[in-house]
Amino acid sequence: MMNIALLFGGKSGEHEVSLLSASYVAREIDSKKFKVIPIGISKKGVWFLQSDEELHRVRSDEKNSFNIIEDEKNLVSVIPGHGKNSFSVERKPLEIDVVFPCLHGTNCEDGILQGLLESAGVPYVGCSVAASAITMDKEKTKQVWQNAGLPVVPYVCVRRVDLNDRSSYKKLVDDAIAKFGFPLFVKPCNAGSSVGAGKATNAQELSAALDEAFLWDNKILIEKAIDAREIECSVTGNATIQNEKNPCGKVAAYVPGEILPTHNFYDYDAKYTDPAGAVLKIPALLDDTQIEKVRTLAQAAYKILDCSGLSRVDFFIDKNSGELFLNEINTIPGFTSISMFSKMCEAGGLKYEQLITLLIEEALEVFEQKQRLSTSR
Repeated sequence: MMNIALLFGGKSGEHEVSLLSASYVAREIDSKKFKVIPIGISKKGVWFLQSDEELHRVRSDEKNSFNIIEDEKNLVSVIPGHGKNSFSVERKPLEIDVVFPCLHGTNCEDGILQGLLESAGVPYVGCSVAASAITMDKEKTKQVWQNAGLPVVPYVCVRRVDLNDRSSYKKLVDDAIAKFGFPLFVKPCNAGSSVGAGKATNAQELSAALDEAFLWDNKILIEKAIDAREIECSVTGNATIQNEKNPCGKVAAYVPGEILPTHNFYDYDAKYTDPAGAVLKIPALLDDTQIEKVRTLAQAAYKILDCSGLSRVDFFIDKNSGELFLNEINTIPGFTSISMFSKMCEAGGLKYEQLITLLIEEALEVFEQKQRLSTSR
């Protein structure tokens, strides 16, 4: 039986979402194959091993989610280079075979955690350091996609340094208004789950939305607000490794889904706290040709970023022109009971327990392939 370190919480605006995601994984993982070792990361970034009792509590009721119990006796240390013995509590190794991060947002999904796990020498589910860092930055992701000729939503990027020059800042904002007109969307470049995002229908609302977004990040996107249908597509596999003996790394795009928000837009509350925040349609209300176009573009967007493990690729379809745009990509999408990622995989024939197993197998395949590479002469 493999030991799977389930990481959750974190120093992120999506801390609470992470607790929900990890709880669902803990309940659905194949307990005959995998032993879950729950590790909660506090909002200050401190790691704590969670008790078997806490794991049992979460598994005993689908309404329960993890609490992070900050017991100083259960502080987790990570020693680089020690492989499966890199994680320890009171100098006793936890013997981790694979790390399964259920961590969303900054300090978790952006390459920081992945760099630590690479240094430790332990397999982990999800994208590499580079892919995680690029995809977390919405501006850089758009630039990569644009360079590859893929369609993105038009945008203007504003940096905190621009605030120091009122004329420069005003020009950037005025240019965005002139180019796109109202309404506009404002979002932090390095945050997920719509944290810090807002919609502006006039200059006063735009100013307030920018102030809110700058609380969460030092780079902000102002985007054209497209009257759009929101389409999502789950992708798994490894974009840079293809092992014929182990097909688990094959890049696969699943059945696209469609979000029909009941809120002004698909905001944080609609995604995670309001059960009636959106109607989820799987498959999306598209014809076969459109569905195949979404799946093909999702694979292309995933591959050009060298993604691995899993991602959810989000699209807009302009209601007026029918034009398809890439919106963003999430490399550790939500795993809650209402999350689209797992639902779309299931619609494509991959059940939740099978999905978790696939991701763990992919993580081991990536690690084994990397171990074969030369590191010195």
